[in-house]
Formats: sequence, C-alpha cells, structure tokens
Amino acid sequence: MKVKCPICNKEVAWEQNAYRPFCSERCKLIDLGEWATEGYRLKGDPLPSEAEQKEEGADESSGNGKNSESLPDLK
Repeated sequence: MKVKCPICNKEVAWEQNAYRPFCSERCKLIDLGEWATEGYRLKGDPLPSEAEQKEEGADESSGNGKNSESLPDLK
C-alpha cells in the first residue's frame, strides 16, 4: 500500500517504512518541530492563564469557589 507523506506529499510504501507515515527522518523531524513550537494546534477552549488559576485556587481554599461542597476529611 502507498500513502502520501503528510509533510512533502511524496508517495511512500506503508509496509516496512521505519518513518511512517512520513517518507524520511527529515519529514518526521519537521513534523515534530511543528508540534514543539505550537505550529499545530487542536481546537478547544483556551486554557486559563497562571494568574487565573492562582485566583481560582485562592477562591476555592477560602470557601468562595464555585463548588462550595465540602470534602470528607481523609485522616
């Protein structure tokens, strides 16, 4: 079976290809670099900033958080 490399679109055999779905180590590393530098992104809601996370943590520990249900004591 032949597939196209997602980076360069070169046709390459799927079977016995050490770099599949890529045609070469070069294309594999290009793809890894895109993920590492956030060139590729998955759709979704943006993550809260560190400041927002700290505020939420402070609110929850002071009892002013959204979830006011108390947790059982694990002693």
